[in-house]
Amino acid sequence: MNLIARTVCVLMLSAIASAAVADEVITVGPRPMFLVDSMKDGALKTKLRSCAAMPITRKLFSIGHRGAPMQFPEHTRQSYVAAARMGAGILECDVTFTKDKELVCRHAQNDLHTTTNILASDLASTCTKPFIAASGDKSASAECRTSELSLAEFKTLTGKMDAADKTATTVEDYMNGTANWRTDLYAASSGDLMTHAESIELFRQLGAKFTPELKSPSVEMPFDGFSQTDYAQKLIDEYKAAGVPAADVWPQSFNLDDVLYWIRNEPEFGAQAVYLDGRYDDGLKPDDAATFKPSMQELADLGVRYLAPPMWMLVTVRDGKIAPSEYAAQAKAAGLKLITWTIERSGPLMTGGGWYYQSIKDVTDSDGVMYELIDVLAKDVGVVGIFSDWPATVTYYANCLGLE
Repeated sequence: MNLIARTVCVLMLSAIASAAVADEVITVGPRPMFLVDSMKDGALKTKLRSCAAMPITRKLFSIGHRGAPMQFPEHTRQSYVAAARMGAGILECDVTFTKDKELVCRHAQNDLHTTTNILASDLASTCTKPFIAASGDKSASAECRTSELSLAEFKTLTGKMDAADKTATTVEDYMNGTANWRTDLYAASSGDLMTHAESIELFRQLGAKFTPELKSPSVEMPFDGFSQTDYAQKLIDEYKAAGVPAADVWPQSFNLDDVLYWIRNEPEFGAQAVYLDGRYDDGLKPDDAATFKPSMQELADLGVRYLAPPMWMLVTVRDGKIAPSEYAAQAKAAGLKLITWTIERSGPLMTGGGWYYQSIKDVTDSDGVMYELIDVLAKDVGVVGIFSDWPATVTYYANCLGLE
């Protein structure tokens, strides 16, 4: 077989394999109905129960947050495939960079000590802060960064569930801190780390679209001549190199300057750039429009079209019911499209739900509240997408309610 024939054969086999993955039957498993069973009786529960036997299709409304990290190591090939098989129409690669300025999928540049096996590998010596055992009132600690590794070194690591036991006195115990409502079942034998470019190809094979997040560097920028704008541009360039249409990409950042850079310098991609709103750390109060700085209209005037706050900022409690917040109302009035995060990030909800449910903790007393919240976010707030650590939950709702 000559070179041309071999190349054609490889391309055909690749196309067949890609189609096979993308055409897999989407399944949501038992969790959506478990949540439905936990709901209080009412019209929403009846509606969701009526969809139990319906065929499930992929939905853009369902966004895989780092893949499916409730049970699979985040940002690994296995986690992404699991999310796609649960019908996530959009998948997220959080983008950091290595010492040789290659883009990789990690939630933070300095999280390798909790998300990989680096502390138990020969690369532990590269960690910015080596493992220190817990002692007295002092917690165990470590810090390991992608920017201390070459891409080749990074690719030798294995992903694990994001966790650390801060009471540990050994590396082994420190790495073994997974919450009891998650699992290490799938992390024990797999956890393939990915470059950003590899994630693009995989997501395309899986039939999903793309929402990369440009992460805040843990190093001072510029880094060896690599500026913040170089970083933001390189992210977009990898989609261009792969021939991905801008309409299939929602680039994200908590840094408004990154979003504005894309809007001004890459207008096709900037049209769907997502401003992740972390201003709750700077005094923003969802029920007080005077604390929205910039205001919703000012964001819109800057060219921002997509805004993504955490769920609790979009809702409040009125007359004992979940309802849209002033933040949600102001965003809607300014014509901003809303995306939110993160369903299935908390453990069992019977005691208030924790950080993600803080504005509705008084009515959060069972796992069934999850679908009540999703319903308000979809119908009353009008979000166009919801991130989830277990996309089956959102996929099921979107199918049952006929969302995109």
